[in-house]
Amino acid sequence: MSVSSAAVAARHAQEKWGVNRVAVLDFDVHHGNGTQACFWNDGSLFYASSHQMPLFPGTGAYEETGAYQNIFNLPLAYGTGGSSIRSGWRDNLLPSIIETKPELIIISAGFDAHEADPLGGLQMSSEDFGILTNDIIDAAKKVAETSGAMRLVSLLEGGYDLTALGESVCQHMTALEGV
Repeated sequence: MSVSSAAVAARHAQEKWGVNRVAVLDFDVHHGNGTQACFWNDGSLFYASSHQMPLFPGTGAYEETGAYQNIFNLPLAYGTGGSSIRSGWRDNLLPSIIETKPELIIISAGFDAHEADPLGGLQMSSEDFGILTNDIIDAAKKVAETSGAMRLVSLLEGGYDLTALGESVCQHMTALEGV
């Protein structure tokens, strides 16, 4: 198990800045088993992940929900397309995160779910990442309606096709610029 930079950032926000409730949203092709493990027994931390399954590390089943029902997994079959992945976020993961009312949302932005990436088998396009980022921003705005503040941070977690990575990051950043 490894600990992600997003999990470290969430703990830092709690300890240094007094943020009580933090959500990490992860759209990497691999499940973030380290983040899930760090958050499992802490009801102030929330984790939502879409990822290919089966695929390394073999965790992230839908039934893995955490000790406080604070883990939300969306395992995806090889070949799942971008519109289905986005629908899964809109219909399942984002409503769950909105309901938890986090004070900070951290995006664990891995772009290896791209159709051109050699390590996975998901079929996101660069444009899909921009649309998904806009959906996350909309969810953060809904949370802000009750909290009064929208706090959103994005951390680059990688991608292995450099052209696809560059295009996807540009789509992601363009969406974030609109905040």
